Amino acid sequence: VALIDDVARFTKAHKLESYLGLVPSEWSSSERKIKEGITKRGDSRVRWLLVEASWSILNRPRPDTLDLRNWALAIAARRGKKMAVVALARRLGGILYAMLRDNKPYDPTQLSAAASRRRRSVAA
Repeated sequence: VALIDDVARFTKAHKLESYLGLVPSEWSSSERKIKEGITKRGDSRVRWLLVEASWSILNRPRPDTLDLRNWALAIAARRGKKMAVVALARRLGGILYAMLRDNKPYDPTQLSAAASRRRRSVAA
C-alpha cells in the first residue's frame, strides 16, 4: 500500500503490473521483436513478496486459493513451473489492484465467477 500510494493513478491493473516490473520486456529493432523475461523495473521487495505468495499458492493447496492454483497449474503444464509462478505473481498484482481500487478484502468467489463467465463466452 505504501509503494502504490494512490491506486487511482493507475488506469487499469496492467499499469500496476507494469509498475511492479511483472510484465515481459521486449527488445525491438526494425523487423525483429525479441521478448525476454520480466522487466524487473519496479520495487524488488514487492515483486519478491508477490512471487513468494505465488509459490505458496502453488505448493500449499488451500480452499480459498484453489482457483488461482488450478489456473497456475494449467500454465505450469504448458510452460513450466517458474513461468507459472511469475504469471501468478502478475495476476496477484491485478487482484491487489482491484482490492485497493474497490476498497474490499480478497474474495475468492470473484475468481470463480470470472472464470465461469470466461468459459461461457468461449463456448458461445
